[in-house]
Amino acid sequence: MTHPTAPRTGPRRRRWLRPALAAAFVAVPLIEIWAILQVGQLVGPWWTIVLLVLDSLVGAWLIKREGGRAWQALRTALQSGRMPAREIADGALILIGGTLMLSPGFVLDVAGILLVLPFTRPVARRMLTTVVERRLVAAPGFGTRSGNDARPGPGPGGPVVRGDVVE
Repeated sequence: MTHPTAPRTGPRRRRWLRPALAAAFVAVPLIEIWAILQVGQLVGPWWTIVLLVLDSLVGAWLIKREGGRAWQALRTALQSGRMPAREIADGALILIGGTLMLSPGFVLDVAGILLVLPFTRPVARRMLTTVVERRLVAAPGFGTRSGNDARPGPGPGGPVVRGDVVE
């Protein structure tokens, strides 16, 4: 039996995920095709192809530059002995943004640029942090038998081994 304050998991909680992914896999390519056609009507087909290729090249250069900076920041944080949470989030955002920028189209490229650029990345980092915190932080009382116990793990009757730390 689960605890009454336990977060819901499994199929009930993520019932919306499959329809949302299916809609995204249909809607995003349609939006991309529409945007490419609009740009093609505005500047012509050859310039549209040039813009798509140029967009991918600039995206690859930006990913290499910002990825190198994020890697260096991660190494510096680890060498100084501090937790590299910000650097890991930046690396994940650059990876996601880079993947979006390397795909053909203009709409996903704009989303990718917003994730990769250093002056727009903090907004995305805050959103990512909020999502991760919601997924990782358990509800109060979850994992304890009484709900009043502050420490996680087994209750008073569980297999707790007492001992001394020897250095």
